[in-house]
Amino acid sequence: MKKPISLRTKQVLKEHGLALKKSLGQNFLTDLNVLENIVDAAQLTDQSGVIEIGPGIGALTERLAQQAKKVVAVEIDQRLLPVLKRHFEEDANVTILHGDAMQVDFHQLITDQFADCDKVHVVANLPYYITTPILARLLEEKYPLHNIVIMIQKEVAERIVANPGKKDFGALSVLAQYYADVSWVTKVPSHVFVPQPKVDSAVIRLDIRQEPAVMVESEKRFFQIVRASFAQRRKTLSNALGSQVLQDRSKAEVNELLLEAGVEPSRRGETLTLEEFAKIADLSLRSKT
Repeated sequence: MKKPISLRTKQVLKEHGLALKKSLGQNFLTDLNVLENIVDAAQLTDQSGVIEIGPGIGALTERLAQQAKKVVAVEIDQRLLPVLKRHFEEDANVTILHGDAMQVDFHQLITDQFADCDKVHVVANLPYYITTPILARLLEEKYPLHNIVIMIQKEVAERIVANPGKKDFGALSVLAQYYADVSWVTKVPSHVFVPQPKVDSAVIRLDIRQEPAVMVESEKRFFQIVRASFAQRRKTLSNALGSQVLQDRSKAEVNELLLEAGVEPSRRGETLTLEEFAKIADLSLRSKT
């Protein structure tokens, strides 16, 4: 019986003459326990469909295929396709797609590939440089996903799960928590990767909400208010919003709006709850009197 791919990483890379691309943030996981934690966190069944982004040489793909009904792995690096296809040529439930996860039509992919699956999950070891845009796309496009389990840079994971009032709480925290119930799974030390990155990683899970965490009149305005509140973190809300989204209003009018929302103008963005952001956003849509 062959060793798991994760325990043969260096051997596989050598066999195929592969040099990893720094530009693609390629760091391949070699620890079986971490792989197990990721798969467990996804809560897969034999009726689950899984989209894996960035399978690399297939260490995580291998475990997902053992657990799920179907796995579709999307890989941007064309050099890795022959390796993946060779590893999974006998696995009827694994499909390898060459593509950029920022361009793939996931609505179409889900319709085409997972019609016979109960739930669809995204599971990925995301390159650090693309974490935020990929996560934003997965959430904002409102794909019919059950959950998202990702391994990402530890500092980014801490920002995503941070609560209001914590220094790590920011626009990314609000984005994730608006669309999903977020939870920490485990820290992943840098030494379990090939090559070894300079920072530690972490695994988090995002359980997609049926309804957003707060109801707002306009999601566009809600996120405008959020982004403006964190654009210059040292500014008070009064100054931050007055210089951006609400620049057509006087400082007195901005302060009046904030007070009506139950928010002191001297507070800063990281102290607000999602409910408070929602109140400010909805009130800001009203015509000035």
